Amino acid sequence: MMTDTTTAPPGSGDGIEATRVELFAPVASFRDPMFPGLTRCLPVPPPSSLRGMLAAATGAAAEPVTFGYSARAAGSGVDAETYHPIATNGTNPAAGGRVRAIKSGMTLKDRPFLAHLMVTLWIPNPDGRRIAAALRRPHWALRLGRSQDLVFIRSITRVLLRPADEAVVGHALAPPGGHDAATAITVRLAETIDANRLTTHYGDYLWCAEPAGRLPVRHALRDGDHAVWLRHAPAVAERR
Repeated sequence: MMTDTTTAPPGSGDGIEATRVELFAPVASFRDPMFPGLTRCLPVPPPSSLRGMLAAATGAAAEPVTFGYSARAAGSGVDAETYHPIATNGTNPAAGGRVRAIKSGMTLKDRPFLAHLMVTLWIPNPDGRRIAAALRRPHWALRLGRSQDLVFIRSITRVLLRPADEAVVGHALAPPGGHDAATAITVRLAETIDANRLTTHYGDYLWCAEPAGRLPVRHALRDGDHAVWLRHAPAVAERR
């Protein structure tokens, strides 16, 4: 169910007007590209997956907008998936999504997944308002990760992000050095992927699997008491 809070954020003063979008996915899986040939699952969605979902909503080829986010899953598991490899020489083409049952015609692989994934996005306006309108009437189905993993909009809210020296870190994705939570781990995530799929731009983030409490923060904003770190999409050099 999607709700929309349209009242202006309370208070005044310095801050960044933004749109907060809360997402829910019953099941999601994000393969870690640092382990080729294996199906190791990332603990959080990479920014590239979130940008792809936003582009599906707007119908644009890409959405290199600035945003911050937090993410957590209620659980995880491993599923068995059937793969139908297509022969590179064209001798065993796919028909109806399947290939003929010959040697190496199909194989089973374990696929780790996240269950009950909760993601909160903070997108500065005016991009936030534009994307919020698109999420209400998306151009394409909204998915996170695999094509079968649908995502649902729980709420869309206008907020005011204020500068912060201290805030509740929770499960927010922060840049290296953004805070000193003892439970934080570093995750390397895909920021953007070129349209030709040949180049991926990566970034490092701090993330806490267990919610971190109120801490001193650096280069952060806050939504209420919760820390937010905005991240710009990496600039992509123009190709001739």
